[in-house]
Amino acid sequence: MTGKIHSDFRLNGLVCDRDALLEVGYSFIKEGEEYERPIGDFLLDWLSDSPAVIVKTSGSTGPPKNIALTKQSMMASAMATAEFLGLQSGTKALLCLSAGHIAGKMMLVRAMVLGWSLELVSPSSSPLLETLNRFDFCAMVPLQLRSSFRHLDRVKTIIVGGAPLSEKDADMLSDIETKVYETYGMTETASHIALKPIIEPVIGEDTAIPFTVLPGIKLSQDDKGCLVIELPWDPVQTIRTNDIVELIGPDRFNWLGRVDNVINSGGVKLYPELIEKKLSGLIDNRFILLGLPDDDLGQRLVLVIEGQVNKEEVINAIREQYGKIPYEIPKEILSMEKFPETENGKINRPDIYDWAVIR
Repeated sequence: MTGKIHSDFRLNGLVCDRDALLEVGYSFIKEGEEYERPIGDFLLDWLSDSPAVIVKTSGSTGPPKNIALTKQSMMASAMATAEFLGLQSGTKALLCLSAGHIAGKMMLVRAMVLGWSLELVSPSSSPLLETLNRFDFCAMVPLQLRSSFRHLDRVKTIIVGGAPLSEKDADMLSDIETKVYETYGMTETASHIALKPIIEPVIGEDTAIPFTVLPGIKLSQDDKGCLVIELPWDPVQTIRTNDIVELIGPDRFNWLGRVDNVINSGGVKLYPELIEKKLSGLIDNRFILLGLPDDDLGQRLVLVIEGQVNKEEVINAIREQYGKIPYEIPKEILSMEKFPETENGKINRPDIYDWAVIR
């Protein structure tokens, strides 16, 4: 089954039907820039007779593996995103993510299926510096969003994935008109299945905005409180995640964290990802929170920071800001020269945990 190509699809301003895209794909593979080669590979896969595309998982929770996504499910996901965000044929979009990963591949799918005009730039940290054009839609990772802050007015709608946005990021976006959405999803779901708008946090108030799923997707939880996703694509798929959530309706949820990262300290369950989001505005270096074995508490909350910092200043700043929630204050601060990373550049928590235990 060859993937759909809308008659209005444009690539770098050029009309591209199936034959033209085949030529582009071969050209990118043989003569293209480094970032264009995976685009060429995907175009040839999309135009092949195979009903599925082989993609590699991110490796966030284990070794990366190859899985098959049907073209039917990828097209259905693209249509659901367009319906949710009101994106129609003729949308001007920017691809600034690597097509070697699912997020970049799905930008290509959306453009081809929905009839968008898609511009390609290298997946640098500041992609909007590589073009002077204005866009209706773009997908970025948090680093690109932060680095592009002064130029975001050239994009109407941006979705951000790959890592959670910090409160510092949200505060930065408070004075711009661009609509920014944080995404929730994974390779197995053909990119995101839910979005939530980013607004400026209000200190001292519960401003948690839930994720809202794309049309047709159903949610439930298993006995551990982890999210279970039912995708309406053909065939219907049920995906069981390791993400603990708070369901607040049939189509909305708050993400709390990974079940394997939950810390039980003195009988209190701590979700490190949520606390990290709170602390993001206080610590400039990369950091994570871990639960290390403790004779009295079972697990003690430990802050691990990449690089050298003044630990006393850090802990004093945390106590001043969050002293009313003592169980969220780290019992210890560790410094690690360089964080290990997964294949796609995410912080490798298990390796840091092993280092912290045997240091």
